Amino acid sequence: MNSIRTEKLCAGYGSVRILHNVSLEVAAGETVVLLGTNGNGKSTLIKTIMGIVSPSSGRIVAEIDGREHDLVGMTTEEIVDLGIALVPEGRRLFPRLTVEENLLLGAYRPTARKRLKDNLTYCYEAFPRLNERRTQLAGTMSGGEQQMLALARALMSSPKILVVDEPSVGLSPLFVRRTIDMIAQLKDRYELTVLMAEQNFTQAIRIADKGYVIVHGEIAFHGENPEAMHRSDLIRQHYLGL
Repeated sequence: MNSIRTEKLCAGYGSVRILHNVSLEVAAGETVVLLGTNGNGKSTLIKTIMGIVSPSSGRIVAEIDGREHDLVGMTTEEIVDLGIALVPEGRRLFPRLTVEENLLLGAYRPTARKRLKDNLTYCYEAFPRLNERRTQLAGTMSGGEQQMLALARALMSSPKILVVDEPSVGLSPLFVRRTIDMIAQLKDRYELTVLMAEQNFTQAIRIADKGYVIVHGEIAFHGENPEAMHRSDLIRQHYLGL
């Protein structure tokens, strides 16, 4: 079973605290959406989970194959090696490397190397456009194509938990929908646990089992299911304009 949770997590940059006692849980097999407008702490929380930002207090606990791991104090490489993969905001590809070179770089953890051939085959099946453009430089692709590549690169690490930061940023409405659909398909195919930070409530809630809203670095709302999210006055006001 693969799950992840934070407990009273506080973090920030220097003397500026961004996260204030953030507690959330992504149970095994769930897709959980973290909603919040820019500047409210979504990306900081993602970076803290991935070891990019060090928390000042609190815990981050991941259960991987039945064993608990405290992520606080671990390096990003160690966290990825456990089976937690990040699709970062802005994709963060290597623009001067080809599609296939970017994918191969995603398979550097030992477990992933053993499955490299199978994972590469699946990525090309799941994303036919990447197969067509495997020798194309990543930096010359469209935003939607780059997002496909970022997702595929994360899958090359054979993850158990997938963390996705703002997958809709910079994409057309059509590509936003396709990207969200692909995250759902990949989750089912790989039996993943997914935490997704996103601003687009309408698209994110289509695949979410539950969600949280973060405001000024604090969890302002927790919806146990999509229906509860739709009923929330906070979400209706800020995301649905009702």
